[in-house]
Amino acid sequence: MSQSELDILEIISSVGQARNYYIEAIQEAKSGNYEACNELLKKGNEMYAKGHRIHQLMVQTEAGGERVELNLLLTHAQDQLMSAEAFKILCDEFVDVYRKFDEVNNRLDMLQG
Repeated sequence: MSQSELDILEIISSVGQARNYYIEAIQEAKSGNYEACNELLKKGNEMYAKGHRIHQLMVQTEAGGERVELNLLLTHAQDQLMSAEAFKILCDEFVDVYRKFDEVNNRLDMLQG
């Protein structure tokens, strides 16, 4: 297996793990467990950054004049990268909504009790 193929598989693996962390973070936020949520977000961001760096290096390689072979595996890696980025954005939004929802509920509880 070539180094390029190994790099592509690393992108797929890293951003796939990131996406899973983001999904778990949303579930923890939904349960009100923001400590676990924050840890999962941190892990997700690290894995996303790892995959993004590898992809960025491939783009820089091609921009520098060295041809990077476009194949189905690279196309899949780019698709997974974009999917993880979308999950990251949605995760941040969901977590924010859950935090605000919990704040409002806490205020209502204080007013009622």
